[in-house]
Amino acid sequence: MVWRSVLLFALAAVAEIGGAWLVWQGVREHRGWLWAGLGVIALGLYGFVATLQPEAHFGRILAAYGGVFIAGSLAWGMAFDGFRPDRWDVVGAAICLAGVAVIMYAPRG
Repeated sequence: MVWRSVLLFALAAVAEIGGAWLVWQGVREHRGWLWAGLGVIALGLYGFVATLQPEAHFGRILAAYGGVFIAGSLAWGMAFDGFRPDRWDVVGAAICLAGVAVIMYAPRG
C-alpha cells in the first residue's frame, strides 16, 4: 500500500510539475501555444492521479503532496533547466519529505 502511494505521488509530481514547466516553456520561453496546451492537459491529469491515492482524506493527500511537490520541483529544475540546488535547498526538501512520511505513513489508531 505504501509503494502504491509513493508511485502515485511520483506520477502526480510528473504531471503537475511537468505541466507547469510546459506552460512556462510555451509562454515565458516563447515555444508556442502547443507547449502550453500540452501543459494544461498534464495539469488536468494531475488532478485525476491524486484521486487514486488509497488515503480517503483530501486534505491529508494534498498536504503531503506539497512536500513531494517541493522536492520534485527542485529535481525537475536539475534535470531540465540546469538548476543546482544549494545545501539549504537539499535540507529543506529533506525536511519536506520527512513531513510527507509523517503525514501519510505514521501509524494511526
